[in-house]
Amino acid sequence: MTRVPLRPLARILDARAKGENPDAIERENLLHRHDEIRDRSRLRSEGRLLVLAGLFLCAFLVVGGRMAALSATDPREPRAYAPGASIATARADIVDRQGRILATNLVTHALYAQPPQMVDPLRAADELVKIFPDLKRERLVKDFTGKRKFLWIKKKLSPEQKQAVFDIGEPGLLFGPREMRLYPNGKLAAHVLGGASFGREGVSAAEVIGVAGVEKQFDEYLRDPANGDKPLELSLDLTIQAAVERVLYGGMKLMNAKGAASILMDVHTGEVISVVSLPDFDPNKRPRVLTKGDQSDSPLFNRAVQGVYELGSTFKIFTAIQAMDLGLVNENTIIDTGVPMKIGGYRIGEFRGKNYGKLSVADIIVKSSNRGTGRMALEIGPERQQEFLRTLGLFDRTPFEIVEARGSTPLLPKRWGTLSTVTISYGHGLSSTPMHLAAGYAAIANGGFGVKPTVLKQHRLARGPRVMSAASAAAARDMLRKVVTEGTASFGEVAGYKVAGKTGTADKPKEQGGGYYKDKVINTFASMFPADKPKYVLVVTLDEPVETSGPKPRRTAGWTAVPVAAEIVRRVAPLLGLKPEPEPIVESFAASGVTLAAN
Repeated sequence: MTRVPLRPLARILDARAKGENPDAIERENLLHRHDEIRDRSRLRSEGRLLVLAGLFLCAFLVVGGRMAALSATDPREPRAYAPGASIATARADIVDRQGRILATNLVTHALYAQPPQMVDPLRAADELVKIFPDLKRERLVKDFTGKRKFLWIKKKLSPEQKQAVFDIGEPGLLFGPREMRLYPNGKLAAHVLGGASFGREGVSAAEVIGVAGVEKQFDEYLRDPANGDKPLELSLDLTIQAAVERVLYGGMKLMNAKGAASILMDVHTGEVISVVSLPDFDPNKRPRVLTKGDQSDSPLFNRAVQGVYELGSTFKIFTAIQAMDLGLVNENTIIDTGVPMKIGGYRIGEFRGKNYGKLSVADIIVKSSNRGTGRMALEIGPERQQEFLRTLGLFDRTPFEIVEARGSTPLLPKRWGTLSTVTISYGHGLSSTPMHLAAGYAAIANGGFGVKPTVLKQHRLARGPRVMSAASAAAARDMLRKVVTEGTASFGEVAGYKVAGKTGTADKPKEQGGGYYKDKVINTFASMFPADKPKYVLVVTLDEPVETSGPKPRRTAGWTAVPVAAEIVRRVAPLLGLKPEPEPIVESFAASGVTLAAN
């Protein structure tokens, strides 16, 4: 800024020349300077006031906007959130093939305590023990009066329990919202569903994760928020599952069995309509895994996919089919089973030392001749036998989509020589699961196409590769039908529904030391119905059964597994929409004196 002198020399000289007072010039310039300073100060003050007014306006708009936003939301209690990643609580439902709920979520609460906020910790401990008898008062008192600042008391509360805790009136007892997994049908399909538990937990949320069954197999799908309204559709039918479980449980108790399993499968799609393993459990209260002893003693053990057994004579039909496919025999080919048979120093005998003599291939299956099956296996040879059984899926774990199936790899002989070829032909020396067997029989039932068992509902038919000829499959079905009408499965006949199948009785191997028990067996009946055009395969397996209605205990499959399977067919066939065929009525018109005339 340029400063103007108060007494400019030129003006003073001019004023003196004119006789004027030079001091008036200084006073005039001083007045102008004061006016300029006042004007600048006023402008500066006005600018500051405008800026301050603008700031107040902005603050008012922000506060007003926030208040408007809060007034438009639902009222809720303020919550304190811990820093970190948010916990995903959404989990999709699981439904059966008809859309009925098998697993869903239930909103509940967890109970936790903050001891520093407690008013009367001793009274709180006393009241909690009254509500939850499983809690220990001494432990609660120690936690409430110690140095702990936080502890969980109960992870899941019922509405009644929550209200009772609330009525205590203790400010140090607090509730955290939870979504727990609920299985509304209890034990029904427990081994398939598996169960779920809490993963990451916070005060305001908890993560639900699968721990077994389809819950764990499809955990990623079920936890994906995008699938919240897309339930996982299983192939199971809730009604049929309930009927099978009821019958199988009764059969297990009636036959004094240690355990039981059953599989009902669609022969064309591989869909498992029902799969049962007994004893079972409630996934809402999943028991702990055994840490010692035989795992098959645990109710968590799934005998349908984890039970790797020698399935006995049910394998004989596979040998007959392969021999027919190779052109070595047909169903009428005669084989002498009476000639003694010794392989590698081991004598191949028949059940209870029987001698069937010369039998057709069909009768070998009906009579369940070990020697007859063994002689066909010798003609087939080890290499071709292995190739055929591999195509049936008997060398690999079952593709059934539950995590427990991952350990279901069949047990094969270390050295597959002539002796193994013979014994495997009638179901000894190779161990597999009932699920493997069901898939093999489904191939026979559907005309020779391979089947992959699945627990997922299929919306279209995807036919597998051909594993046997249609002619051999048809001949095998006729043989299996004769097993029921004339052979070892005579108790398997169901009025109105033609059943075909094969029995299998295998000695149970000892857990230690090798060898087999003399009085413990694994009994299996693998069947299909209706026999003339099969739609379903049913496999029933009993662990250590014994039928005691007669003078002597009976342990063969014909006396134990077969009648149980027949009752299952009798119960579920109508539920599957299968119409019974009326039985022909044969009357003796000659005895009644009635003469029939031809039209």
